[in-house]
Amino acid sequence: MDLNLRKAIYSNIATNDQDQLEATIVDAIQNGEEMMLPGLGVLFELIWNHSEEQEKQEMIDALEQGVKKL
Repeated sequence: MDLNLRKAIYSNIATNDQDQLEATIVDAIQNGEEMMLPGLGVLFELIWNHSEEQEKQEMIDALEQGVKKL
């Protein structure tokens, strides 16, 4: 069986509006289930690939700050 996780996730969110996308992210984080992590990774990849360099730097800064608080 050839399962393309990215394609499956893209297909699941293709018609989602902003509220639905936010709910997907919040639900995945609040659930804390390990099986949701690949989906969040794919969503982050989409965000990263469609961001300008300054936005990417802001994400890295936020990530660094978050890691320091662990």
